[in-house]
Amino acid sequence: IAAMPFVYMLSNSFKLNSEIYKLPIRYIPENPVITNYIRLFTETPFVRQYWNSTILAVSQTAVALIVASLGAFGFAKYEFRGKKWLFTFLLATMMIPAQTGYVPMFILMYRFGWLDTYWALILPRAANAFGIFLLRQIMITNVPSELLDAGRIDGASELVLFRRIALPLCKGGLGVLGVLSFMGAWNEFIWPLIILRTEKMYTVPIGLASLVNLYKVEYGMVMAGSLLATLPILIILSVVGQKHFVSG
Repeated sequence: IAAMPFVYMLSNSFKLNSEIYKLPIRYIPENPVITNYIRLFTETPFVRQYWNSTILAVSQTAVALIVASLGAFGFAKYEFRGKKWLFTFLLATMMIPAQTGYVPMFILMYRFGWLDTYWALILPRAANAFGIFLLRQIMITNVPSELLDAGRIDGASELVLFRRIALPLCKGGLGVLGVLSFMGAWNEFIWPLIILRTEKMYTVPIGLASLVNLYKVEYGMVMAGSLLATLPILIILSVVGQKHFVSG
């Protein structure tokens, strides 16, 4: 049942609009064509949009993993004044809808001169409260404090302890957070729609939405683009992320 929409999307990507509208629905095209893929690559800047989404997803995932793991290490393995209150405040931010921050964030990006740039897409999502919380819980249980103390006795710096002891013991959690961050960044729609101004900077979700207009909907092209947009998520989940999802 879960696979049927994907099968239907794959089928429609090889149909002309006239065949897509036919009833009853046919999952196997009568006359398969690749016209939708040709038009997608020749009539729209889909390749550039795909590249934009790739830069956004990879960069945002990398930054989120670095920031979240450093924050989690601090909360899990260090004692400092106000730690409990600061962590409570961090968790409280997870209860605030992201939409409430769009207006002040837009004003901030405007004052920085970052509208219609990669910086505005990547940096506002750099600090992930859920990611810090997730990795903190894992570090508390997976990273023994005695092991860190042994490293300090041997002369290791705090960054070396973090990189060579804490991170290898939290691969499962890092894998889960990486997959979730990549999926969230790849599928992001509202914030890029607000912050981007030119078509060459559009991401894949915005590019696909632009194919749907009031007068004519190119369903074949939309299905072809949606299929190509789904492939990175399927690859990440099935090839890269499955092992870490299970272990984490």
